[in-house]
Amino acid sequence: MSERGTRRVVVTGLGAVSGAGIGADEFTASIRAGRRTTSPVRSFDPSGFPHVHAGEVHDFEPRRWLERIDPAHWGRSGRFAASAARLAVQDAGLTAEDLARTRAGSVMGTTSGESAVIEELVGAWAADGLKSLSPDVVGSVPAGRIAAAVNSELGLTGEALTLATACSASNYALGYAFDMVADGEAEYMLAGGADSLNRWAHAGFYRLGALAEEVCRPFDADRSGILTAEGGVALLLEPYERAVARGARIYAEVLGYSVNCDAEHMVHPDPTSIAACIRAAHRSAGVEPEQIDYICAHGTGTRTNDATEVAAVREVFGDRIPPISSIKSMIGHTMGAASGFGALICCRALYDGFLPPTAGVERTDPDLGPGVDPIPGRARDARPRIVENHGFAFGGNNAITILGRVA
Repeated sequence: MSERGTRRVVVTGLGAVSGAGIGADEFTASIRAGRRTTSPVRSFDPSGFPHVHAGEVHDFEPRRWLERIDPAHWGRSGRFAASAARLAVQDAGLTAEDLARTRAGSVMGTTSGESAVIEELVGAWAADGLKSLSPDVVGSVPAGRIAAAVNSELGLTGEALTLATACSASNYALGYAFDMVADGEAEYMLAGGADSLNRWAHAGFYRLGALAEEVCRPFDADRSGILTAEGGVALLLEPYERAVARGARIYAEVLGYSVNCDAEHMVHPDPTSIAACIRAAHRSAGVEPEQIDYICAHGTGTRTNDATEVAAVREVFGDRIPPISSIKSMIGHTMGAASGFGALICCRALYDGFLPPTAGVERTDPDLGPGVDPIPGRARDARPRIVENHGFAFGGNNAITILGRVA
């Protein structure tokens, strides 16, 4: 085994459960086409909301994907996570038994944990009292069960950690998993995130004035906000030498990452802190700004977020801003899973050769300044070598990962 902290770490498996598709291939095809997959809410009664569009996973049948755990005993977020992890392992050409024979674990990010379960319990309590609550449903509430669902589904005996750093959580998870594999603490790690659509988050963003009526248009002059969404995503990480030895398909190498928290404001991002996080991620990865070929933006579509994110990028890159796009324009804001979906599409962009688009951009906001290329409409053929994936969260929690193509 290599010395601690010296092992190269690569991504060999990808799993997605999203409104844009189930499985990495279906998800990627939808993103490349610039297909908007948001729609009117079905999972809760949106009566009374002026804005009723969101990114839901329709017709999700977890029993089709899950082999070990009983979906009835797990919350919707846990089912998303376990299904995405199962898909990632299959995509990597491995079996659960392969992982169970070695040191393997999972780390998953979330914003709201099992929010759908909590809303179900609150509704039952309000209608019929405390004694009406199902013990099985109550038992599925803890957010830690999201990663536990992954380990239980795959029979993993290593760490099962859920990180609740909100909308940057999947990048936190990816960085944590990278350290585990690079340091020799694990041979395989599944990293990603999961969240379920819920009424209270929808209401909260609406009350903040951050919810778009129907269309999310990051970087557009007429952008008006986010669309809430749900889903689960997982990336399988392993040492480069192991992947090569077993003839695995290598999507990308995790070159480095950085996290910081400025705690400056509850909801307003800070460009100086974000710029510092970008620079730290570059140092971690051993790259210079001019080597970054593409940025997968946090790109929520609010006027403040997009302007702040571009200002931070400009502080680091000057006027040579790499192409920067947001897949939230197509799938909505999947909260704790958001930067995980960003990492997945970055891996496919590196491996397949394209730049992901921003859907719905009709006129790039001139107030963002010169040189902003949001890759409007559809994916662009390209051969990026190094890409940067952003994840930001309320409270100033920033996390950035750097991924590179393996020749």
